Amino acid sequence: MIKWLRTALAATLLILFTLVLLPVQLVCLRFDLRLRRLLPRVWHKAACHALGIRVRVHGDLNPHRPLMLASNHVSWKDIVVLGSVADVVFIAKSEVKAWPVFGLLARLQATIFIEREQKRSTGDQVNEIGRRLAAGEIVVLFPEGTTSDGNRLLEIKTSLFGAAASAVPLSPTGLVHVQPVALCYTGVYGMPMGRFHRTIAGWPGDIGLVPSLMGLLRAGAIDVDVVFGEAVVYEATSNRKLVSREIGIRIRSMLIRRLRGR
Repeated sequence: MIKWLRTALAATLLILFTLVLLPVQLVCLRFDLRLRRLLPRVWHKAACHALGIRVRVHGDLNPHRPLMLASNHVSWKDIVVLGSVADVVFIAKSEVKAWPVFGLLARLQATIFIEREQKRSTGDQVNEIGRRLAAGEIVVLFPEGTTSDGNRLLEIKTSLFGAAASAVPLSPTGLVHVQPVALCYTGVYGMPMGRFHRTIAGWPGDIGLVPSLMGLLRAGAIDVDVVFGEAVVYEATSNRKLVSREIGIRIRSMLIRRLRGR
């Protein structure tokens, strides 16, 4: 009974907070006001609190721009976590637009939607990401292309780093900074989270969004460590495969160390 009451309270508070910020964000998006980049962070912080996600940050966000964050991908919760620690925009598959609630929230955050199956539009989508980077927005890339179980880093898709290459000609310095980020789900119920319990944090493809959300609310609280690594500089002469390989090495190293409690 207590868990259901907590779930209802969390949902109510989050809905009310969303209704307060919604009209303000719509106006900011309509007139492209700078505040449109700041309000999502406020919402994500509130969402973390309501959902019982406790975030610990290690390291610092790179101060240089253009900046792309390359992170491992465990769950939809990654969006809320990263959105609570930095003013970022995300790259998402076009199907997310149709998701209940989350699709609306993604559009309100000016998410960059990509059509994975439509090869003809790939160039335009990459250029859009490049323009957003060059404009000073921090773009989050999940280079695995899908979610994992939280215990490991899947194979990095090098093609996704074409977005960084597209921003190089638009950058005032001719450079794009790609910063690796490791999202490490480390605690549940106030106890260390082992490999077995990490499925609570993860989001396998065969579990629906609503059951995953309800599972999180019933868990009471989970802890997640966000580790910012040293950025890699992408320039005109950079090799995309080499950059992606180096980013993968750094994410994997940070992930393993933090999951082992180091």
